Amino acid sequence: MGAGALIHDAEIPNADRQRWLALAEKALAGASFEERLVARTDDDIRIEPLYDRSIIGEPLVRGNPRSPWIVSQRIDDPDVSRAKAQALEDVAQGATGLSLVFEGAPNAFGYGLPRTAKALETVLDGVPLNRVQVRIDTHPWSRPMADWLVAFLSKRRSDPAKLNLSFGIDPAAILAGTGRLRMSIEALQESMPQSLAHFFSMGVPGVLLEADGRVFHNAGATEAQELGIMLASAVSYLRMFEKARQPLVYAAPHIGFALSVDQDQFLSMAKVRALRRLWARAQEACSIPNSTASVHAETSFRMMTAADPETNILRTTIAGFAAAVGGADSISILPHTIVHGLPAGFARRVARNAQLIMANESHIGHVADPAYGSGAVEALTMELCQAAWTEFQRIEAEGGVLASLQDGHIQKRVQAASAQRNAAYQAGERAIVGTTLYPLQNERPVETLAAERRPAFTEGVAICEPLIPVRIDQSIGGAS
Repeated sequence: MGAGALIHDAEIPNADRQRWLALAEKALAGASFEERLVARTDDDIRIEPLYDRSIIGEPLVRGNPRSPWIVSQRIDDPDVSRAKAQALEDVAQGATGLSLVFEGAPNAFGYGLPRTAKALETVLDGVPLNRVQVRIDTHPWSRPMADWLVAFLSKRRSDPAKLNLSFGIDPAAILAGTGRLRMSIEALQESMPQSLAHFFSMGVPGVLLEADGRVFHNAGATEAQELGIMLASAVSYLRMFEKARQPLVYAAPHIGFALSVDQDQFLSMAKVRALRRLWARAQEACSIPNSTASVHAETSFRMMTAADPETNILRTTIAGFAAAVGGADSISILPHTIVHGLPAGFARRVARNAQLIMANESHIGHVADPAYGSGAVEALTMELCQAAWTEFQRIEAEGGVLASLQDGHIQKRVQAASAQRNAAYQAGERAIVGTTLYPLQNERPVETLAAERRPAFTEGVAICEPLIPVRIDQSIGGAS
């Protein structure tokens, strides 16, 4: 008898929700349904075992849904010659984007390119800029770096209309990640619109200002906290341009977002999708046409482990998949050895190839919004939107994201969320594969590149308590 006949003749139970719930209660044999089958996120959002199919509005898609997302590779080696070779190899082997991470950046994790125009030009020499997105990762000197990049493009006689650029200017992420700004908040708010005006006049495409949530995530923020802070940063940009009487309709498309995705697949998918809804709602409130959010996703640093680092490959692959399915425009996967030092060629290749397989062999990007209509993902998306909007309103009531950081309000909430999460791991309510669950008795040697860690950024006028990236395994005593 064929498989088709077996399926046809089989008695398939009715999938009615109430009947399923009754069967579940019986199977639990008196145990608590709430305790056994309902999970909760760090934002106390219920995750039910069963959802009805749901359609809410239009699909949430990438800016260019006809093409795969951009496979972005980190270039963060302090040795410029080595970094240049890495960039050329990445592009030759299929990467379609480069994220230039400079020393002193909150996301450099102790390494990074030298902060010079020569380093930038050397790394990009020979890179086909008309085919590769170039991101300057959020950095205290992103503004002068933008000038260096524009000067380099002029020297190369590159057509700006054919380029995809991101300049990584985000005062909130810099203040949070380093605890310092090079000028006062008032001076920054007054000067930024004028200092960026000439970029609009030159017609340079891409993201000028970026709301970067990775700093907050890696310090322990919940998903809603990260989203709310990002939205508050983006709205602060709109407010700056409005104060300078710059048309918001032209400014909004030049505001981008960078967030973290982790091993919680469905929650990460929902987070990317929620960001798009939140940005659309903010633009609607400003009475400007909706421009699709430009979203860069990077796999979480806080979920990485020192013990059994190969398990990081599993975590980063799940996170990268979630970002792709959630609709990120560009994705960067952290190499699995990054917690041990500067990743060598093998770890970089694994990170790159994971995305290439998803894009070119699994064809994940062929569906505009794979989660559209999923009751579970749609419910998580909407719940995250509501929780993030509450966080956004809280930050606005505190005077905006920069004022809230300077007064320490955001830091207190992020630290409280981190402490609560770590307590759950210490109590055994959560586990980390390879660290608290199935740890190896003997660790294998890990290959990294020879590189000295770079000093932290110490200059500044505006000062606050910095949010330092801390891995979960460090916090619970699972690694050094």
